[in-house]
Amino acid sequence: MGALAVHRLSDLAPADRRRIMERSASTIFSPQLVADVRELVEDVRERGDDAIVDALRRFDGVTCEAASLHVSPQELDEARAAVGADLMAAIREGITNIRAFNERVVRDADWVEELAPGHLVGEQTRPIDAAGLFVPSGKGSFPSVLMQIGTPAVVAGVPRIAVVVPPAPGTGGAIDPAVLVVAQELGLVDVFRANGPAGVAALAFGTASVPRVSRVVGPGSPAVAAAQIEVQRHGCSTVMLLGPTESVIIADDTADPRIVAADLLNEAEHGADSAALLLTPSRQLVSAVDGEIDVQLRRLPAPRREFAESAISQLGGAIIVRDLDEAAGFASEYAPEHVMIATEEPESLLPKIEHAGEILLGSTPFSAANYVIGVPAALPTGGFARQSSGVNARTFLKTSSVARTSAEALGRLAPSVRALAEHEGFPAHEAALRERGL
Repeated sequence: MGALAVHRLSDLAPADRRRIMERSASTIFSPQLVADVRELVEDVRERGDDAIVDALRRFDGVTCEAASLHVSPQELDEARAAVGADLMAAIREGITNIRAFNERVVRDADWVEELAPGHLVGEQTRPIDAAGLFVPSGKGSFPSVLMQIGTPAVVAGVPRIAVVVPPAPGTGGAIDPAVLVVAQELGLVDVFRANGPAGVAALAFGTASVPRVSRVVGPGSPAVAAAQIEVQRHGCSTVMLLGPTESVIIADDTADPRIVAADLLNEAEHGADSAALLLTPSRQLVSAVDGEIDVQLRRLPAPRREFAESAISQLGGAIIVRDLDEAAGFASEYAPEHVMIATEEPESLLPKIEHAGEILLGSTPFSAANYVIGVPAALPTGGFARQSSGVNARTFLKTSSVARTSAEALGRLAPSVRALAEHEGFPAHEAALRERGL
């Protein structure tokens, strides 16, 4: 066999199953990383901009003054000249589709319904007061991340949006022009250069340069994820977890091995801590995919080739299942960021996938969904798809419940209110009815 690790689900040793299920979560929650990140977060909390500057120098090899943490309007304007026409068109197409998806998400956000005559309930939806968006750059440059998390925040109407981007190592603080162009296209002017965990802390606490926000959103390294977890102790919410990336492909004999191999490598090339799994009842498909992977791996440059090899051999691979139902069951237990159903009838398997950040049907590639289809691409990882969803406009909204009762409706409800108040020992609750003559 080649680089692809191959297992039979029925024979999977408990230790291997645990390793596959845990994927990179063990790194994110390692005691040493948690302790190191907590120290850095506390440093930013106490020293603000000075701590950000020190973290940039220590971890990113970037020397800059506190006064230059905020990206200037001139830098934003100059970025356009560095972005080619094709990339600009791709950015605009992606934003257009992501905006359309999220406008549909919020279309019916406010609602009211009459449960009974005179008894009205509903919700009033408003944006959170301030959002912080983290855009990673450790393993590359990711304008698509800002497209995916910035557009929903704008559609939701968040009044204050701050963006943090780690600058290129060994520079005076340069940020990829494509990321700055996305910020311009979205009308985002508060863009800051900062180390990942330090930037998350700066958004959570606020500094002389960086505004304090209520929610920090964005994928990143285990250290960035650990920082997002840490700042929740101080009242800043986040979305759990957005990275490292992971994908599951469910395929049968009708799948093209060449395409399956390409789709496995699609997410696997993100990093050595990524995971890419193929679930199939077909031994023949596994053998063919393994051969194709060897061919396609040779085409990948370093370090993407090494990243992909790790993702399909250490935390991922091929798992041979009894049938497609067993594949769907394992996928739901795994609760991955991305699922692709590459079977003869993908729609028939869709209802059986209980937990996944994203489900792509047929030959819809991960890459298209990551960039321009319009669906969310900042998705829960590490099994958090069991209880959370991808980043969309709802991520940046909150609701206030609204109710109104007529005198007649309240009279119908009064006996139940009185019975519960008496049982729970709250006489003032009952008095609120009595003073109304009920």
